[in-house]
Amino acid sequence: MTTDGPYETLTVRREGSVLVIGLDRPHKRNAFDVTMLTELAAVYGALDTDDSLRAGVLYGEGKQFTSGLDLMSVAPALQNGTRLVPEGGINPWQVEGRRLSKPLVAAINGSCLTLGIELLLAADIAVAEESATFAQLEISRGIFPFGGATLRFPKAVGWGNAMRWMLTAEPFDAAEAHRIGLVQEVVPDGTHVERAIALAQLIARQAPLGVRATLANARLADRESEAAAEAELVPTVLKLFASEDARIGLESFINRTTAEFVGH
Repeated sequence: MTTDGPYETLTVRREGSVLVIGLDRPHKRNAFDVTMLTELAAVYGALDTDDSLRAGVLYGEGKQFTSGLDLMSVAPALQNGTRLVPEGGINPWQVEGRRLSKPLVAAINGSCLTLGIELLLAADIAVAEESATFAQLEISRGIFPFGGATLRFPKAVGWGNAMRWMLTAEPFDAAEAHRIGLVQEVVPDGTHVERAIALAQLIARQAPLGVRATLANARLADRESEAAAEAELVPTVLKLFASEDARIGLESFINRTTAEFVGH
């Protein structure tokens, strides 16, 4: 599986060792149809397995991030049990199967609705432009958030903050998203993608094995237990001490130079 296109519903490009992925159905407010779901899953899988890539960025083309699901397209597929994640792909909401082992930064503009919030909750860092708005609308449509918000929203922002917005279906702005910790930075309109790429490139300059170990251990604590994560701390760092990147990092510290990590 590779990141090479063409894609019907995505724009995909490389910025050094960062993969920049754009949701590209602006005429449909970047709503997810079956094609977009399967294409994004395939690209996530390619990002994860391509050793030349160290981080990813996800954003929305046009005036908004995403309006969520294109229900007319996706609902019949869900009801029929259609496979939406291709072989080698990763569910973009990461609520089943394997998860990304590399960092993902979400860049939010315009409106971010329903499964859009769950996409950024499944990312590792989120940046929003000042005029961005958010809403978890599912209960107003007779369903409920099934892309991971019930799992991640309370952990990310606290129970009361999560329920305030999930149970009312009311919209909220970027300032509120930042206040409760749903997004980590709010930036001037039109600069969200640039800032997200800058953050991803900063991460990509760090030691890849250390980055992936950090993500893996934090997720182990989140998904299983702190005890499980604690048990892996020393074994993991002993493996990292033996890596080429650890040698490079130590030499750069001693010589006061910039480390050029190789990922092994």
